[in-house]
Amino acid sequence: MTDEQAVLLADIASTGISNAEAAPVRIGDAVVVFAQGLIGLCATAGARLMGASLIIGIDGDDTRLAMARRMGANVVLDYRAVDVLAEIKRLTGGGADVAIEALGTQQTFESALRCLRPGGTLSSLGVYSGKLQMPYDAFSAGLGDHRIVTTLCPGGKERMRRLLTLVQSGRLDPTPLITHRFSLDEIPQAYQLFGERSDGVLKVAIKP
Repeated sequence: MTDEQAVLLADIASTGISNAEAAPVRIGDAVVVFAQGLIGLCATAGARLMGASLIIGIDGDDTRLAMARRMGANVVLDYRAVDVLAEIKRLTGGGADVAIEALGTQQTFESALRCLRPGGTLSSLGVYSGKLQMPYDAFSAGLGDHRIVTTLCPGGKERMRRLLTLVQSGRLDPTPLITHRFSLDEIPQAYQLFGERSDGVLKVAIKP
């Protein structure tokens, strides 16, 4: 196993995959992942590992949408170009079994809730600021039998053993998420690139 394969497991991969576990995603589920940043991409990979039959990745960035397919999404939707909720309902025949919210905004939370079928689960790992509101209609007035679960990054020796085993077995490869590599004396350039989200950057690796 390479250093690059292991370095993302303790935080990003553990967090994203845990969101699929927390739902939990079950074999045959239709899963929607809102936001394909690093955590969302790992949630997409987690949904695939958990046995989802349909994984829909949502974002508005071409690089992230392409990476979502690479990490396991069957369909990607660009919210700039399509009515995401209508398309999800069409693709799933009425609503998703699980919606994973990986951004942490009121809009994505509502969209995740509105795309669920009756009895579906919203699994949230977004970090929300300000006041998060529950729309009456999106919650089906409490009659939709929806569940909302949240999770944080699981850690510990046993967790890492399991994640390392996933990589060693070939079931998971996080290295495509590292798009740029810099030396220690190039850290200012690395921070600038990452801060500006230019050149298709997802994750930067710093090497001695």
